[in-house]
Amino acid sequence: MIGCGTSWFVAQAYAVLRETAGQGETDAFTASEFPLTRRYDRVMAISRSGTTTEILRALSQIGHVSKTAAITAVPGSPLRDLADDVLTLEFADEQSVVQTRFPTTLLTLLRAHLGEDVSALPAHAERALSVPLPEDADGFRQFTFLGSGWTLGLANEAALKVREAAQAWAESYSGMEYRHGPIAIADIASLVWVFGDAPHGLLDEVRATGAHVEVSLLDPLAELVRAHRLAISLAARRGLDVDTPRNLTRSVILT
Repeated sequence: MIGCGTSWFVAQAYAVLRETAGQGETDAFTASEFPLTRRYDRVMAISRSGTTTEILRALSQIGHVSKTAAITAVPGSPLRDLADDVLTLEFADEQSVVQTRFPTTLLTLLRAHLGEDVSALPAHAERALSVPLPEDADGFRQFTFLGSGWTLGLANEAALKVREAAQAWAESYSGMEYRHGPIAIADIASLVWVFGDAPHGLLDEVRATGAHVEVSLLDPLAELVRAHRLAISLAARRGLDVDTPRNLTRSVILT
């Protein structure tokens, strides 16, 4: 699996789910760091726009040694000529630079493809739209998102959304790794948001720092929707354009 930004984090989540489901060893790389010395049965690229330079460069090199596939939201993108198979989710495209619909739609599809029962996800998503966000979220100085296994990819994506949309200080870690240094910055001005189950004893340790801890019984993918809402809320309070953040474009195209 290869991707960039949000697509890489979706790939991270899917790679864990696929391997856990017994479908074989599955790795996820950011496209620019793909190890060309490795040989895989198939390499799948994820790119909403289908135009990201690193993705296209990687596929042009990988295609000589491995079968390739790609998932995009834009029909007729350059991916069509570089991947052996292309799946286009045109209905999941979005105008915003900041991705929300495409990654949640794609990960739902990929989970269903692995045989998961995703029938409850719509109800969880509806609840995610109404469950209150952390009180006075704009008062936090720092945001940390934690995950484990497949939810680490979601934690990475949640932190990216807060950085992109709200231009806020947001980080993400494996729950177990958080104790190994990052917890040092936690204090009463920190929000620590956990996707899925937290490691034994971790929540008490985080609360002892004075940080606010956010946990949920929602499906972790639906919980990502709540993180999207947090990013949008923070951006609105700061007078920011959530759809076109500064310094960002819909696709990174290098010359």
